[in-house]
Amino acid sequence: MRPSFERFLALRYLTGAVGQDGKRGFLRFVTLVAIGGVAVGVAALLVALAIVRGFSHEIEAKIVGFGAHVQVESLPDAPLSGAAALSASVAEEPGVVQVDPVVQDFVLLRRSSTEVDGASIWGTDRIPAYVADRVEGSVRLDTMLSGQPAMVVGAGLAKTLNVSVGDRLTAFSIRNAATRSAGGVRVAQFRVGGIFETDLADFDELYAFVDMGEARSLVGYGEDEVTRLDLTLEDPGTADAVALSLERKHAYPVMARSIYDVHRSLFAWVDLQEAIIPLVIAVIILVAAFNIIGTLLMIMLEKTREVGVLRSLGASAKRLRRSFLLLGVLIGSVGMVLGEVLALTLSLLQLEFRLIRLPADAYFMNVAPIALNAWDFVLVAILTVTLCGLSAYLPARFVSRIDPMKAIHFK
Repeated sequence: MRPSFERFLALRYLTGAVGQDGKRGFLRFVTLVAIGGVAVGVAALLVALAIVRGFSHEIEAKIVGFGAHVQVESLPDAPLSGAAALSASVAEEPGVVQVDPVVQDFVLLRRSSTEVDGASIWGTDRIPAYVADRVEGSVRLDTMLSGQPAMVVGAGLAKTLNVSVGDRLTAFSIRNAATRSAGGVRVAQFRVGGIFETDLADFDELYAFVDMGEARSLVGYGEDEVTRLDLTLEDPGTADAVALSLERKHAYPVMARSIYDVHRSLFAWVDLQEAIIPLVIAVIILVAAFNIIGTLLMIMLEKTREVGVLRSLGASAKRLRRSFLLLGVLIGSVGMVLGEVLALTLSLLQLEFRLIRLPADAYFMNVAPIALNAWDFVLVAILTVTLCGLSAYLPARFVSRIDPMKAIHFK
């Protein structure tokens, strides 16, 4: 089947073919630059989307993995009394799949007279799975090491205290110490049973996990008192709604906060990263559009005489306009395919070899995360081809208005 006139002409110009003189260099170079511009723009956009999406997923996974979708607690510095009954009541809330009681408070940890640091001790019956998967050493908090209970500390905290697995730490509870009589500060001995690293500096430098009973004893809580209840939901997206529902069902001072309230600053940072994407898209669109317009205008100028000959041989202005529109779409399509292949290759290389490293204290992770989404590739492909076709409209309109007699004598 022979190609149509419009397709034949567009393909001929795309491959850099020129008239009878056989010169190909300039137009081919210009066309390749246009295709390369579209390809680089598409690749940059897709990689940027994958990184921003990866940041969002990774931050949420770390925060949720470290805590819960919803936290139920009492007033600041006050324990949550009647924890067992409240836990049973909260577990009946639609969408709640797990309830974990937590005893948490600030303590001083000391290895020696010069190695002292503040920490947030976290008493629990179950270390969060996200943390447990990133522990060097034992993850059982109910074990005894050399006659002392185990403690799992963050990598940053371990570095500050200069401890490794098996070392001894002394914990001093300073909760309400100012209101206690002299010598009332509680002290407990622990052995480092494991060291976790999440790359969230705020967590790795602050938290230490111990058994629930040991935490209660250290901070002076009763058997049915906890700091809060951590709720895991079937759908994290319902966290705000579940928190609001729980607050309505339970009397003050019981309060419920979603993960998005507890870590508002981190999620605001993620939202800021996502807000930049429209600006990036706008810049890439402008660059691609100007590339297409410039390329087609140069082809039009170079081909003015040929266009005049075609018009004099009977080619209509409408068919020539369609040819240049199709040329713009072809340039965009080739650039789009190359760009998507390049983006996919770069993303897979980053996932496999972790080529782009980041300072964990600034970005909450040590490598640039990648989260590929098929819909991103589909939408970018449609957007690219559409915009390239629209960008070709102006040059195509100029071509259709060329006077055949003047064009033949154009030099």
